[in-house]
Amino acid sequence: MITLSPASERAVDRAGLQAIAAKVLASERLSFDDGLTLLESSELAAVGALANLARERRHGDLTWFNRNLHINATNVCEASCIFCSFARLKTGDPAAYTMSLEEAVGRLRALRHQFVTEVHIVNGLNPDLPFSYYTDLLQALKAERPDLHIKGFTAVEIHYYAEKYSMTYADVLTALRDAGLGSMPGGGAEIFAARARKKLCNDKVDTEGWLQVHRTAHQLGMRSNCTMLYGSIERPAERIDHMVRLRELQDETGGFQTFIPLKFHNEGNRLAKIQEPTDADSLKTLAVSRLMLDNIGHIKAYWPMLGVQLAQLSLGFGVDDLDGTVREERIYHMAGAKTPQELTRAELVALIRRAGRIPVERDTLYRVVAEA
Repeated sequence: MITLSPASERAVDRAGLQAIAAKVLASERLSFDDGLTLLESSELAAVGALANLARERRHGDLTWFNRNLHINATNVCEASCIFCSFARLKTGDPAAYTMSLEEAVGRLRALRHQFVTEVHIVNGLNPDLPFSYYTDLLQALKAERPDLHIKGFTAVEIHYYAEKYSMTYADVLTALRDAGLGSMPGGGAEIFAARARKKLCNDKVDTEGWLQVHRTAHQLGMRSNCTMLYGSIERPAERIDHMVRLRELQDETGGFQTFIPLKFHNEGNRLAKIQEPTDADSLKTLAVSRLMLDNIGHIKAYWPMLGVQLAQLSLGFGVDDLDGTVREERIYHMAGAKTPQELTRAELVALIRRAGRIPVERDTLYRVVAEA
């Protein structure tokens, strides 16, 4: 039976979190108020210890990673999210680009002698492209590497295609699936609270639309991830509200695999005056995520956003997944991320082992590829 250490018990007592700790020890669901209390607690060690208990109860020391490639095929985007440093509003703008199919496939072809299990695709909302561009892209990538799982197209993109091409969410997802799409990432959720969302990203899919896209994907038998952008203008209660809404949809569909809190970066966007979240805030948000999202299997520390060392430290704060090799990530590096463009398998394995955890290489659907 996994229990708190004496030091952790003292930290819980100092923080006045005994009632919440009792729920965690009994595997009882935490309430909205419990989550807010944890997020507003100044006792990081206590919150982290509770999250670590929940993590080890579920996964022991196992820590997951994969070998993946990112393809951001176009950064031309009609949306004007004020936190985004990746998008360019129209074709022809400085730094705007759209890959040809050959260019996109070339990213994959360059790895033909290397073991990769996943291609991750996220794009801007490009008004100049036909829907066939996306199905042709999927078909071309699958033709090049039929063995790869393609995780792609956020709910924002699916909603945009449905409106632009007069299709339903199910129509869009079915067409993409038939062309080779295997699962969906969780991007575009940002923060669900209407107050914050109106200021951050008022001209893209709203909260109910985002949830409905993922609901539809789950109903079609597709798995997806979910995210939350934290550290910009949202309030603590709005973070907890976001988690509760995801938990409710997971109760309904069971289709979410992983939750990824995404740290706000302030370079190259219209929120440059806002201070980025501290490391303590990041660790607490990850820990509270593990405690609140009792029905989602995995909590991921996305190291390109957090930084390698903080991602490693988070393995003691509820996190059990470090994503993967993440080749050619553009979105967060254009927002000022100073992390490497990729980590090798050996570097990921060493990172996990130095944290006292057991590395497990997975595929996108969390099937074990190898225990390192």
